[in-house]
Amino acid sequence: MANPTKKTSPAAVQDHAPMPPVHSGCQHDHDHAAHDCGHSHVHDAHCSHDHDHAHGDACCGHDHSHGPKHIYVYSPAGAVRDKASFKRAVKRLEGMGHQVEIDGDALSSHQRFAGDDATRIAAIHRAAVSGADVALISRGGYGLTRILPGIDYAAVTTAIESGTRFVGLSDFTAFQNALLAQTGATSWAGPALIADFGQKDEVDDIMLDCFEDLIYGHGEGAGWRMPKQPAGAVPDDFYIEGGATLWGSNLAVLVSLLGTPYFPQVNGGVLFLEDVGEHPYKIERMLTQLLHAGVLGKQKAIVFGQFTEIKLSPHDKGFKLQSVIDWLRTQLTIPVLQGLPFGHVATKVLLPVGAQVSLSVEGRDALIYWGHTH
Repeated sequence: MANPTKKTSPAAVQDHAPMPPVHSGCQHDHDHAAHDCGHSHVHDAHCSHDHDHAHGDACCGHDHSHGPKHIYVYSPAGAVRDKASFKRAVKRLEGMGHQVEIDGDALSSHQRFAGDDATRIAAIHRAAVSGADVALISRGGYGLTRILPGIDYAAVTTAIESGTRFVGLSDFTAFQNALLAQTGATSWAGPALIADFGQKDEVDDIMLDCFEDLIYGHGEGAGWRMPKQPAGAVPDDFYIEGGATLWGSNLAVLVSLLGTPYFPQVNGGVLFLEDVGEHPYKIERMLTQLLHAGVLGKQKAIVFGQFTEIKLSPHDKGFKLQSVIDWLRTQLTIPVLQGLPFGHVATKVLLPVGAQVSLSVEGRDALIYWGHTH
């Protein structure tokens, strides 16, 4: 595991043009200069951030101070079975100085869900009026696709405009893309309470740094080093100018929205994807559906995150995830990138679903840049 290298920030320039430096890395030393963070980073991942705001500066109507933040924990999908990890995660966030408010139905259970459909819809709406800095899901699982018609997206959007960041991943992909399709509001692909804060050992430092960048208003982008590829698989240097919508997240959940009012109609976007426990042929089948539906060809780039817990069989005869990606590249004329540190893994960056971004690649170094999102 290598420390991240200093990255460059996009500017409104053409391919291969030089780009000025951006504040890179994850440490929070507020020295207003580009810096590496001194952590050992899987995937050479780092979050890029802006430390130009003085403590307490409310230049854009939000509090950027490093005081305690209000985190609202709720359960819009699967029931919480691991109560010990739930309590451990809450204690950890409180130990960091934050005020953690637990929704009254966060630990409810109905079949495999955190309460019946009405209960979970009400939890989302309570999160929207909580006034919290962050509305954080307890866990993913399954349950959001069945309640999408009952969500008050206007109320959620009002909360976001007032400063609440809705954060989660996995099944939360349904909520995020439905929100984008319905109102265009931005939510955050990032950690879940139990999986990312509830473990007995230390929290991943990259995830935590990026989470703190979000809650303190410093996050500007996410960079990583891509795996080595055969010559010509990815252009050595290219730049997609700001204005591309960042969207996607969990592949299986996203595909389940296709053909519904909750699937965003994004042209010229940057589509990022991840999944867990899916065989490569199932991943290819879902990608093929998006391809034949005309979704992939309308994007400016496809970015593969982490696809984990893949179990191959002797029948595959060498067919693996890389086979799928290699085939997909033959079907598209846009860049298909790999290695984004996001998914069902400990080391993950946070990504603004629905934000306008730029994407730069220099050799194996990639950077998704969204700037100040407030």
